[in-house]
Order: sequence, then structure tokens, then C-alpha cells
Amino acid sequence: MEELRVLAPRLPSPVSELVDDRLTGAGVRVVLKRDDLIHPEIPGNKWRKLKYNVSAARDQGFRTLLTFGGAYSNHIRATAAAGYYGDFDTIGVIRGEEHLPLNPSLAYAEARGMRLTYLDRTTYRAKTTEPVISDLHQEFGDFCLLPEGGSNKKAVVGCAELTAELTEPFDALFCAVGTGGTLAGIAAGLAEDQMVIGVPVLKGATSLEDEIVQLQRSAYGGRAGNWRLESDYHFGGYAKRTAELDAFIEEFEERHGVLLDWVYEAKMMYALFDLVRGGAFAAGTAIVALISGSGTVPEV
Repeated sequence: MEELRVLAPRLPSPVSELVDDRLTGAGVRVVLKRDDLIHPEIPGNKWRKLKYNVSAARDQGFRTLLTFGGAYSNHIRATAAAGYYGDFDTIGVIRGEEHLPLNPSLAYAEARGMRLTYLDRTTYRAKTTEPVISDLHQEFGDFCLLPEGGSNKKAVVGCAELTAELTEPFDALFCAVGTGGTLAGIAAGLAEDQMVIGVPVLKGATSLEDEIVQLQRSAYGGRAGNWRLESDYHFGGYAKRTAELDAFIEEFEERHGVLLDWVYEAKMMYALFDLVRGGAFAAGTAIVALISGSGTVPEV
């Protein structure tokens, strides 16, 4: 993403040890990979996913980026920022109906110049079909289409670069999973004795494993690396939360000074602590927890 180097991304992103008696009591060491600190407006896996996609759009002569997402999508927000700083027009196609006033995430995207449009949920499920894409071209003209969550071959390759930044030995890496691009890339870059544990934030994502394999196939020719999904920590579904999750977020911030993103990272970290508490990891296990997004929306 050479167009955005003026933003001075913090790469490699920092790594910090998570000191917590609930972990040390189980003999498990956890470090946080703070990708949320790469840049306040294009953090974490969004920088890594957009890196090669934005460069390719520029090389192909596109002036407009169009992408899809839910009302709380970090990808929508990051694409708006990439367009603002990279001199692209941006269009965000949002799942569901418009609700005013806009939530902070969509308000940020609009403030960064993104044009928001909405598809009902039935049409949104068909967003990759030719009739829907054709209608979008008819309405908005020429654009570079970025998939929901930014997950495609270029994004997978960008996310795989994270593994070279992890210089200390570890056994497992935890990451939140939306569309699966981050997991697909990271798993491909790990050693044979390491594993990625993905925590889906969507309820009933029965096709997610196949979609991740398809992403890996596009980049590497087939399933790559050791990985698995822990699918019982969605807390009701995408952008759903419970009092239990909110209490965990509050306690984590009090203990560690990190406000977890309630849509993604909070569910992942809850899963990690719950699995440790349940004895899923032997004493001596070293875990990396990937913090990809911020719990706060940046001000414009």
C-alpha cells in the first residue's frame, strides 16, 4: 500500500506479554500481537488485507473502491480511510436497512467521504451474483470491487506476512474470524508444529470452514497449515453481545488497560480464557492472541 506509506504504519506491530493470574495458574503463557496499533484508522488485519488490494486498484486505473459490510464492519471503516488517504472515492454497501442517526462506525465512514448505500438482507445474500453487481455498476459506474471483509487472494497473502514478525517460539495463535481471510493467511505461514485457532463471531457459519479452504486454495492451491475453528463463542451472532461478554470486556480493560473490540476481539479473548480454564492447553503452552481491531472508533 505504497500510496498510504505517508501514514507511517507501525510495522512490525508490537508484542506484549499478558500477565494474568488466570493464565499463570494454568501454566500458560500468552502474548498479545497488537495489530490494532498499526494505524488508528486502518488497524490490524485491515491494513494487511487492503495493502495489496489498494495497490492493485491503483495499478489497474480504478478511481473508486466499492465494498460490502455490516453496520459495524471494521472493513467498511478501514476502506473509507484508505480511500480518504489514498485519493479514491469509496462506496460502502451495507447489509440491512438504514438507521438514523448512524452508529459511530458508519458515521466515521461517511465523514471520511464514503457513500453509503443499503441492500435488504435477501439481496445482500446474493451480493456476489451478476445481477446484483450489474445493478451496482449501473448505479455507481466503474469501480474496483473489494469483497466483504476484504478477504481474497491478495488479502490472504498480506495476512501471511504477519508470521515473519513473530520471533519468539509459540504453540498456538488465536484470532477472531469473520470472513476467514486473516486465518487463511496466517495458518499458511506457520510451522508444522504450530496451530491457528479461529473464533468465529457469526452464529451458524456452517460454510465458514469451506470458505477458508477456498481462500487458501486461491492463494496456495489447497488447504494450508494447521488450524481449527472454535464456534461456540459468538454470543448470539455477529454484532451481538451479552451482559457476560460486556463484563469480560470491562474486567479485561481494568486488568490490562486494553479495550477489546466487542464485535471481534472480545469474543476471541473470552474463548481463549475459557479454553484455558477448561484445561484445553497443557502447562508450558505458549499462545499468541492477535488483537486486530480497536474497541474505539477514531475521531475525524
